[in-house]
Amino acid sequence: MSRLPLQTVESAPEASRPFLERSLANNGFLPNLVAALANAPTALETYLTVGEINARSSLTLAEREVVQITAAAIHGCGFCVAGHTAVALKKAKLPPELVEGIRARGTLDDARLDAIARFTEAVIASRGAVSDSEFARFRSAGFTEAAALEVVLGVSLATLCNFANNLSKHPLNPELKAFEWTPAAQAA
Repeated sequence: MSRLPLQTVESAPEASRPFLERSLANNGFLPNLVAALANAPTALETYLTVGEINARSSLTLAEREVVQITAAAIHGCGFCVAGHTAVALKKAKLPPELVEGIRARGTLDDARLDAIARFTEAVIASRGAVSDSEFARFRSAGFTEAAALEVVLGVSLATLCNFANNLSKHPLNPELKAFEWTPAAQAA
């Protein structure tokens, strides 16, 4: 059961309504994350605005989804793992085996995507204070200094939605059920 009310366009605070309408139009359904964030219009606006900014980064959609899935798996956010799995498979057209590797936080067959997953893990674990060798490993995979900061941007976006989901404890939307994920510690 959700700790926070899942708002609708009709029930949400007035300031959240345009954002809910836009999300509904973009997704064809109202993701429960958005419905929960609507309780705080500034949190919802921040999430959507930072998401739009993140989409303009130099990272490809596939690379951005690696950041999002990796962060969500670290933070134990099943909702975001499911949602970003759907994007990775349907929009980024990543192979299912690769996406499963990201979800499991394993070594990826794609060296560039593996480098971004490992760098994302390092950014989160060190709170940005990655070692010189981790930074050099990321750079040797062909990423720029700007890309390193864009990973931090992606982690910031992930942290907002992962923590909001974990706080809310809302259920997974039926539209995302096929992509369900449970943290290994909870799977047993």
